Formats: sequence, C-alpha cells, structure tokens
Amino acid sequence: MIRLFKHYISRALLTLLMAETLHLFLSVYVGRSLNMLRIGQNPEPWLDEVVPSAVAYVLVMTTIMIAMGLYERNLWNGRGDMLLRVGISFLFGLFAMTLVYYLFPEIALGRGEFSLTFGVAFVGVLLLRFGFFKASDHALLERRVLVLGVGQNAARLEELQKRSSVGFAIQGYIQVHEDEKPAIPPARMRQVTGTLLDLADELRIDEIVVAMDDRRKGFPIDEVLTCKIEGISISNFLNFFERESGKIQLDALRPSNMIFADGFQKALLNRTSKRLFDLVASLLLLAMTWPFMLLAALAIWIESAGRGPILYRQTRGGRNDQPFELIKFRSMRVDAERDGVARWAQAKDNRITRVGGILRETRIDELPQLFNVLWGHMSFVGPRPERPQFVADLRKKIPFYSMRHIVNPGITGWAQICYPYGASEQDAREKLEYDLYYVKNYSFFFDIIILLQTVHTILWGKGAH
Repeated sequence: MIRLFKHYISRALLTLLMAETLHLFLSVYVGRSLNMLRIGQNPEPWLDEVVPSAVAYVLVMTTIMIAMGLYERNLWNGRGDMLLRVGISFLFGLFAMTLVYYLFPEIALGRGEFSLTFGVAFVGVLLLRFGFFKASDHALLERRVLVLGVGQNAARLEELQKRSSVGFAIQGYIQVHEDEKPAIPPARMRQVTGTLLDLADELRIDEIVVAMDDRRKGFPIDEVLTCKIEGISISNFLNFFERESGKIQLDALRPSNMIFADGFQKALLNRTSKRLFDLVASLLLLAMTWPFMLLAALAIWIESAGRGPILYRQTRGGRNDQPFELIKFRSMRVDAERDGVARWAQAKDNRITRVGGILRETRIDELPQLFNVLWGHMSFVGPRPERPQFVADLRKKIPFYSMRHIVNPGITGWAQICYPYGASEQDAREKLEYDLYYVKNYSFFFDIIILLQTVHTILWGKGAH
C-alpha cells in the first residue's frame, strides 16, 4: 500500500491503473493507424495529432472504470463479474465520448477510428486485467509478513488475511511472552531458536508487525531495532490494520492513539473547498435530477391515493451533535412508527412500500437531501446521519462514537460503500471503524474517490440504504 493524498491505495492496483491508462492512450493511436491502413493511407500518424483525443478518452474511461468499482480493494469476484463491469464501463464510455465529441468536435475521431479504438481498448483492458489477477495470485508478488503476538490482535490480522485478495501473506506468529493467551492455531505459530533477524531472513520477511495485546510485557526492542536497521519494515498493529483494511480497528484503539496519530485535521482550506464543492455539485445535481424527483413524487402520490406526505422529515444528528431536519422521499407507510418508538430500518422491512422499495434500491429517495447540502446541514460525503435516540444509546455502548460527529454528515460515505446494509449495534460498530478512517484521512481527493465508487455501489446494490 502507498499513501496518496492521505488515503491508502494498493500499489498493485495503482500499477494496474497506470498500465491501463497507457493502454487507453495508445489505443487511440492504434485505432487511427488501423483505420488509415484500412483506407489505404500511410498508417503512421503523428503522435501529437491524437494527443487531445487520447487525453479526453483516457480521462473519461478511467473515471467511468473507477465508478464501476474496477480499482476497489478485493474487487475480484470471478471472470464473469469482471467481464460485466468492463463491458458496462465501455458501454457508458461509448455514450460519454459521443457527448464529448459533440461538445468538442475539434478533437472528435472519425467513425472508423472510433470503432477500432474502442475494440482495441476493450480487448486490451480484458487481457491486462486477467493477466494482472493471474499474476497477483503468485506468492512472489505478496509482501511477506511476520507478526509479533498471538493474542486477539494477531487473530484479527489472521482474519483480515483471509478476506484480502492481494497485498500480503503472514508467514507466522511469534509468542513474545507466555502471559499472552494464544488466539490463533498452534500450526501458525513460529519459534525463535536464534535471533529474530535470523528467523526473518530464513522466512524472507519484508515487514514485521508488532501486534502484541500488551507491549509492556517483554517487548524485544533490541531485536526489533536490529531488524529495522537491516532494512525490514516495522509497523504497529493499528497502522498496519488501517492501511490494509481501510478502517480503524476499534477494539484496539486507545485515546493516546487518537492524540498522537497523523490525521484528524480540520484545516480551514479543507472546510472551504469542501463547502464550495458541496454547493456547486448540489446545484448541478438538482438541475440534472429534478425530472426523477418529479416522477418519484408522482409515484408516491399515486400509490398512497393522495393520502399522506410525499416527503419524509426526520430529526437527525449533525456536526457537533447539532440536530437538523433531514428530508427524503417517503418510502414507508405513514403509520410506520405509530407508537412513537424509534426503530432501526431492516434490510427487508415490511413497513416499506412497493414504490419505496424501488426508491431505496436506486437511492432516489435520498435526492431531496441535496437541499440539506445546500442549507449546510450535510455534505455530499461524510458519516451517515443517525437519529438522536440511536446516537445517545450508541455513544454509551461504543467507544469513540462521538468522533464521527466532528464533521458534517453525508449523503454517501466511506462506510456506506464499504459495509453492507445493516441496522444493529454491531453494524454501528463496524461502520464507525470506516467513519473514523474517513475522519482521520479526509482529503478532497478521498471525497472524489468515494463519490465515484458510490455509482458502483448503487448499480450493484451494495452498501447502506
């Protein structure tokens, strides 16, 4: 993993992105060359002749491919899924590039060039992707990791390794002191018969992760320092887990970790740029989506036979726990909470109407929240706003829960695109780990990545509703 604009990105996936970017650029040149050869001209156009068209093509296609989830962590779900995602990306790219060429005819490709470019690009992307994932299965491309500790933190890393498709392979765990109760299988434990450096050299270790549940007991500082001097990377458990999972491990978090951690910055420039982006983007989206909002309102009115409100208003907790009134299209029956008791919405809630189910699945029910963004109650990206009753209860049960309220809540967020739909205390804990990662590593670049990946979340029906 490398850190780009404070967000951890897989080095392997970044390499794939660069390779595909170069391929998409060259596809325009190859497409023009093949077309010139087809019509009997000299098939060697000057490179500068295709640069404007190639740059536009690369920008449009990479943006769409990111939005389709083609550069997400753990994105491999089989050949069929990959082929579907790439196919949809190129279908959207076809319409997008047609629009770009209509608006900027001076960079447009001819019909023959356009068809050949898309064909070359599509085949090349598929070959690059299948070759990449075949190569990424090779053990030589994985970082070899040795873990100091065999307790609960070590067990969390063992579970993380099972869920990760690329990146690292844990070669074993070392019990540093006998007081630490093993939580991993004995077969995964290693014995240090000589020095820690000797074992690291024997296992060809690239990184040592200090994951002891209590580092105050027998921490081998001299041996770890020797390994670091010899060029082996040393990481602590929290930083390694955050880097590899995209979330902060809540159970191992201490106040001192928050105080001395890099991040959790609220610079004035960041706030100003975020607010400016929210204003511009919400106005543009309102201009683009008002027909869908009008149809949604009409569908709700028809289904309810003109009875009941079209919009649903509910008090939610905002930044610094300030309450605000969130507005959505009503997706539940009018009597959903007739007894006045706040309830979590369930994945298959029988209170949801037929029209409401469609609105929730497509996220159209959340479009009125654009007005909350305009009014400054929300941002496009941030933790999901919860009801004050739930916030008060969760704050008592979950440590650091209030940290998610130091920023504006969002229509979408890192937790919404990374964690499946859930409505329970355990789900709230899991989503908080992603929310804390977002708060700690916020940047404008990170917001753009989340917004693009939200498209994939909507199309594939994943994440929170």
